[in-house]
Amino acid sequence: MKRYGMVIGVKEEKIDEYKKMHESAWLSVLEMISECHIHNYSIYLQKLDDGKYYLFSYFEYTGDDFESDMAKMASDPITQEWWSYCKPCQIPLSNCKNGEWWSEMEEVFHYD
Repeated sequence: MKRYGMVIGVKEEKIDEYKKMHESAWLSVLEMISECHIHNYSIYLQKLDDGKYYLFSYFEYTGDDFESDMAKMASDPITQEWWSYCKPCQIPLSNCKNGEWWSEMEEVFHYD
């Protein structure tokens, strides 16, 4: 199992919309997340000192081919439709890696 932390900006005027979408996330999207070996998935919201809002996600990956599972998720038509509603709310970080939407964070500490 590998833990992942991710971060992305969120448009302040879209926060309520984003929250409402996730209050009733589509079952088929949630099932795809599980099929791709993602568990214990959470998204957090915080306004930082720069005055901007950010989403922070945490999840645990239990598969053995993360890139393949992410490609499977990205090719799913229902997930693509879900993302078409989420992406207009989000602002990728200016320093994200090529091909990233959410920026992966480095884990510097973990305690069970």
